[in-house]
Amino acid sequence: MERIKPRTLSGFMELLPKPQMQMERIMETLRKNYALYGFTPLDTPAIEDAQILLAKGGGETEKQIYRFQKGDSDLALRFDLTVPLAKYVALHYGELSFPFRRYQIAKVYRGERAQRGRFREFYQADIDIIGDGKLDILNEAEIPSIIYRTLSQLGLKRFQIRINNRKILNGFYAMLGLGAQAGEIMRTVDKLDKIGAENVRAILVDEAGVDAASADEILKFIAITGNNAAVLTALEGYRGRNAGFDQGLSELEAVTKNLSAFGVPEENFRVDLTIARGLDYYTGTVYETALLDHPEIGSVCSGGRYDNLAEYYTDKQLPGVGISIGLTRLFYVLGEQGYLNDALNTAPADVLILPMTDDLTPAITLATMLRNAGIRAQLYAEQKKFKAKMSYADKLGIPYCILLGEDEIAQGVVSCKNMATGEQITVAAADAIQTIQAGLDAANCGTVIHDHT
Repeated sequence: MERIKPRTLSGFMELLPKPQMQMERIMETLRKNYALYGFTPLDTPAIEDAQILLAKGGGETEKQIYRFQKGDSDLALRFDLTVPLAKYVALHYGELSFPFRRYQIAKVYRGERAQRGRFREFYQADIDIIGDGKLDILNEAEIPSIIYRTLSQLGLKRFQIRINNRKILNGFYAMLGLGAQAGEIMRTVDKLDKIGAENVRAILVDEAGVDAASADEILKFIAITGNNAAVLTALEGYRGRNAGFDQGLSELEAVTKNLSAFGVPEENFRVDLTIARGLDYYTGTVYETALLDHPEIGSVCSGGRYDNLAEYYTDKQLPGVGISIGLTRLFYVLGEQGYLNDALNTAPADVLILPMTDDLTPAITLATMLRNAGIRAQLYAEQKKFKAKMSYADKLGIPYCILLGEDEIAQGVVSCKNMATGEQITVAAADAIQTIQAGLDAANCGTVIHDHT
């Protein structure tokens, strides 16, 4: 029989056990934090009818999508979690309660060119709040607090949530008589951090059809900086010239004034007029989150407000606000930059039980006791030398080993070894459980991400 060489497709991440445990911890932290804000978990199919997925798609989406035929069905793998959400809400509209708050952590698929830190199969972690006809501005103010709490709980400190409002931008460009080109201008301005002001100006004049005076006015506008109060004060100087601008400014002020009550410190939040988000369906507040020590990474959590989530599937008006974390890419970058906390226990078990007698019943009973106490216990019954058994525990990083021989069984005790310190104690099983639980609590009190600050 000819052997097939095992291989993983380019652009598909396949983790070894230790980093997989780190990834699982990150996802567990996200789930816990999203649940704190009243979001329900959602799981939609990875495969959808291609017509559903491509309803809003342009040429670029169609190029990247994984599409295939099965019988008479035209199918495709989901390329994000927003389109399946739109279908879900439209389909189950009569069964849902609004505002509908959901989170979803799942894999999506894009057939783009695989490169360092960019994947064809990757996890996204999304939250969205969908309203029925209307959605209060308070929801847009709450989103930064969710970003702040989630990233802080993961262990990050030096990050900044940057916020803007698309109505402000659209209104400003309308003041300059450039309303028709607003989308193209915003996509150009979005490149400011990557290509610099001079190149942005050149593109605006040479490619977007903006006259030189207006290009200068745009650069002057997006250069408004300072603390949040200073930026908002400067924007007040433009009020009264465009109704859309005025509405966007009022919304931005409503979002910012609630942030301290939501627990977001001033240093982790900034009004930034360069933030537009590339996607045209954002209509109000927009967010991007940057790691301050690694601006080259780009936004690690972004999103915004949109007016009609499911317009291609229903005539119901379903406004929403949401954010997304590109989890696989973030995990890859954090690992590359040394941010993942290797001190946390990533072993598949907390205790390895080594029975030293032919009768395995006492060891099985002990394993059941440990599991009933919430301690992950693995029973090792392989007929190998003692050194090989200890090497197995050491290689997996299992924190404790329990030896159970004839003497221990006769005396009603266990020999418990701390694999990190080498200390070994012989105590009653109940005492061993207390010792192990205390040790695990101390070892697991850190965060999955170790910020260097």
